[in-house]
Amino acid sequence: MQPSIDHIEITVKDLEETVSFYDQFLPLLGFSLDKKTAAYIASHEKHVVEYSHPNLCIALTSPRESLKDEAVHRRRPGALHHLAFKAETRKQVDMVHGKLVEMNADIVSAPRLYPEYHPNYYAVFFKAPDGIKFEVVCQKVE
Repeated sequence: MQPSIDHIEITVKDLEETVSFYDQFLPLLGFSLDKKTAAYIASHEKHVVEYSHPNLCIALTSPRESLKDEAVHRRRPGALHHLAFKAETRKQVDMVHGKLVEMNADIVSAPRLYPEYHPNYYAVFFKAPDGIKFEVVCQKVE
């Protein structure tokens, strides 16, 4: 078996606001909105919006009613610290950053080299509306 992620499901505070963000962000990574689906799963009491791609599926889900007012904190045990997407070139990282700026996304750190991680580590860091941290990174020599 090879390590490969089939899907990631992220519970978000405000599904409508977050879907609006992902509708703009995920196509930058190659996702097609034609492959987006939505459903309500009664047995789990949640709404789900799923973005499918041949390499990865990302699903957003509504929170449990009793937990809906809790804040996202990436350092909480069991929490997603951040999710990094691989870019093939630094130019792609810069392109994503430019689109994120147009979207008024919460940019944590504009694209730059991070030699403390790796000599060729070039990345942009940003947050989704709920505060979930993301990264787009290129580690190739250019």
